[in-house]
Amino acid sequence: MKVYLSSDMEGTAGVVDWDQCRGPGGEYEHYRRLLQDEVNAAIAGALDAGATQFLVNDSHSTMQNLRPGELLGRARYLSGRHKPMYMMEGLDASFDAVFLVSYHGSMAAEPSTLSHTYNPRAIARVTLNGVEVGESGINALVALGHGVPVVLVTGDDTTADEARAVCPGVTAVVVKRSVSRFAADSLHPDEACRLIREGAAAALRGLDGARLPAIDLPATLEVTFRNADLAEMATRIVGVERAGTLAVTITGEDPVELYRTFVTVVLLTRGIAE
Repeated sequence: MKVYLSSDMEGTAGVVDWDQCRGPGGEYEHYRRLLQDEVNAAIAGALDAGATQFLVNDSHSTMQNLRPGELLGRARYLSGRHKPMYMMEGLDASFDAVFLVSYHGSMAAEPSTLSHTYNPRAIARVTLNGVEVGESGINALVALGHGVPVVLVTGDDTTADEARAVCPGVTAVVVKRSVSRFAADSLHPDEACRLIREGAAAALRGLDGARLPAIDLPATLEVTFRNADLAEMATRIVGVERAGTLAVTITGEDPVELYRTFVTVVLLTRGIAE
């Protein structure tokens, strides 16, 4: 059994401030250790359920937050910036399941700690077929395209709700409950890891009944930007259409290509966001 794991960081139990998940600094060094523990808890649970191969795609910030030699399961470690498929780089049809660990909610969602959608300086809101989505929902496009179910997501309560809207039946492990964008009631790290391990094992043991993301095709992403200049710049990309002063739409039959176009929009607008 082969598991693909995409790890962010804002969804880690205890993380409530940007300084805790952006290096360098003592706070970051402490909380990257907690992230490593949560990733390893997910791998441990997968091992308990019989998984034998793992690819961990470090998907947070500069994408070099984990210690590769400390990953369990002799996991391969995909790290570094400028990945063509960004948070879902390396996923293909050879995998049996997708784990999304330490994910967070979208900018326009109910209060979610450190909420944003890819680039908080540029993007205010994203919908997928009219449904508000965060990174878990957008990234599920790639899982759908390769025919691999998303079976586990970990993070706060808002993230769990967003993931269930796109991935029915996903095992959602809530390690903290958001109070505001910069406050949360977090489980003790040991308890968070225990629940993640149990959730990962349960998710894989129920793999026979797992469903692919519930995304009707052709699918449409609508991206709302923070200003009109960003929306105008995005339309320079083939397939991106203006949908109002601040918004653009991207529609496609192929969910992987739809995701690729979205990532191109993110990278282009990141260069001019202030």
